[in-house]
Amino acid sequence: MTGSHRVVRAALAVAAYLFFGAAAAQGYPSKPIRIVVPFPAGGTIDSVARTFGQKITENWKQPVIVDNRPGAGGNIGADAVAKSPPDGYTLLISIHGLAISANLYRRLPFDPLRDLTPIVQLTSSTQALVVNARLSVRSVADLIALAKSQPGKLNYASAGLGAPNHLYGELLKKTAGIDIVHVPYKGDAPQLAALLAGEAQMAFMPVFPVLPNVKAGKLRALAVTSAKRSQSVADLPTMIEAGVPDFDFVGWVGLLGPGGMPGDLVARLNGEAARILALPDINERLPGWGYERVGGTPEEFAARYRSDVAKYAKIIREASVPLID
Repeated sequence: MTGSHRVVRAALAVAAYLFFGAAAAQGYPSKPIRIVVPFPAGGTIDSVARTFGQKITENWKQPVIVDNRPGAGGNIGADAVAKSPPDGYTLLISIHGLAISANLYRRLPFDPLRDLTPIVQLTSSTQALVVNARLSVRSVADLIALAKSQPGKLNYASAGLGAPNHLYGELLKKTAGIDIVHVPYKGDAPQLAALLAGEAQMAFMPVFPVLPNVKAGKLRALAVTSAKRSQSVADLPTMIEAGVPDFDFVGWVGLLGPGGMPGDLVARLNGEAARILALPDINERLPGWGYERVGGTPEEFAARYRSDVAKYAKIIREASVPLID
């Protein structure tokens, strides 16, 4: 085949892709949509998926089926979507842990960047650096000074090896030059219990679950992990404001599809998500879930996703976090 023939064939393939992608978007959806949630039923992400699914059904008059596929840190559900046809009928609602899994597992049955299409970042959330109230510190600077004066004496709790708050603790150790001991627990609830009991003196934790204990004087919040102050705890400085440079971590819930989805289809789903995020009842529910509304374009979410994959890769590598087989 000559070079000119190859060029013509490539051009025809692109034209066909654009034509059929646009045609698919115009007739979409014509059958039920499945949203895969890679976590057990009953959790916050499951609630988000079911609420958004209900709103899609009300508007598009097609059933939305929430398919819970927990396991392997969310990878089982993500793999199911990655291997589905890119026709918009199988979608994924997942969290920023997806960007961690891309680096934490030695081998995955899918490529987290190539085999998934970011559609929209639905929400954001931040974590706070909190300490047991019996610890005599009032700021991040106080905590760093105390850790330097007692190397290896302070414990920091996490929700498990490779969890976001484990990686945040490792970054704090490296950036501040302190020696603190990581104690992993099996989830947020036992981590919080250990912090309240004084088994661990400090931890990074999602803001909303710890606020009642902060208000009750059992815990003390020192700073948030996002580059900008959180709307829900505007009085708390950021880690950057508190003197820890380049400490910018925001959790997210996002809608993704299989790799290779047509642009028109992605745009249609993105627009529907924007409509739902603007609904008053959704905005009333988001704070109760611990989230703030985001929205935005597919390109913005894709950039955030790629940035997080690179950011977590750096921490895992520099902190020598053991990889999972």
